[in-house]
Amino acid sequence: MCPDFVSIFVVSQPPKPRRPRPPYNPGVRDLVEGKRRWASPLKPETARQGFRGWHERGYLPHRDEPGLTQFVTFHLADSFPESLRSEWEHLAKIEDDREQREQLEAYLDKGRGECHLRRPEIAKLVEENFRQFSGEGCGSQSRAPVRYELRAWVVMPNHVHVLFKVGTVSMAETVGAWKKHTGRLANKLLGKRGAFWAEDYFDTYMRDAEHEQKTVRYIENNPTKAKLALDPKEWPWSSARCRDEYGALRL
Repeated sequence: MCPDFVSIFVVSQPPKPRRPRPPYNPGVRDLVEGKRRWASPLKPETARQGFRGWHERGYLPHRDEPGLTQFVTFHLADSFPESLRSEWEHLAKIEDDREQREQLEAYLDKGRGECHLRRPEIAKLVEENFRQFSGEGCGSQSRAPVRYELRAWVVMPNHVHVLFKVGTVSMAETVGAWKKHTGRLANKLLGKRGAFWAEDYFDTYMRDAEHEQKTVRYIENNPTKAKLALDPKEWPWSSARCRDEYGALRL
């Protein structure tokens, strides 16, 4: 084949479509390096379990260590439509973590995308998946170390909030397993292929008990804030309906 023809052929190929998502964050690497400098290094056995401490994947900072209680948000792949890029493109430019998260939550509560989690059968399989393994050990023995412990959750139309204490399995592995399993089942129900969930996720570790209680209230009040329910206990896919008269979570 003529070299000139090869060159023309390659150039003329249409670019592969990119999946809509929050833009690449060029400052996240410097942010993570700064946090690593003051954080205690991971123990070798902790690293062998898959924990990575402070790290990033190009978009968001993550702190993955055993024993942390983590507030995680993950959303559907189509919740950042390219046609509405002007609505969300500014999110990565916000330097303050708290402000960035608040604006992200406000954007997601607008219900962009097809909102497949509105379908009861899909919301149910997502909720049942992370409830199923809460408090369960990783081995065959009854006293095996617990992989994670649920503290609160809500399944919204296009995103999910989960608060859980990390056990012997890393946050990244836990969230990855949730997304992989539920994404496969949801696509089967929808008759679709491709990514169901967006690639990355947002996480914030709890600094103290007050921070955790505030986060629980935020998670369980999300449906009322988004005007999807009058009372948190009315929303069928939330930990609010699983609390007793004393506020204790009953799974």
